[in-house]
Amino acid sequence: MTAVLGNDEVTSALTQLDGWSGDASGIERSVKAATFLDGIRLVAEVAHLAEQADHHPDIDIRWRTVTFRLITHSEGGVTSRDIGLAGQINDLIG
Repeated sequence: MTAVLGNDEVTSALTQLDGWSGDASGIERSVKAATFLDGIRLVAEVAHLAEQADHHPDIDIRWRTVTFRLITHSEGGVTSRDIGLAGQINDLIG
């Protein structure tokens, strides 16, 4: 069990996560890839991270734009697991 973060905690964490926005109900980031296939490759890399962490983002693909949305569904809000995975996604994006 992981504690749900409050809005202030999420807002504070987001200052360290370039491109991410949201609140205690969920955080998200959209990325525009150079090509459609680059976007698909990014999704595949994030999928590997998600499997390793057993924590899976909602992913929306719209041609070259990929949106990642994170929430710990079992806890009903954003937790440290979401913040950690957002940081790992940022590392992949570069």
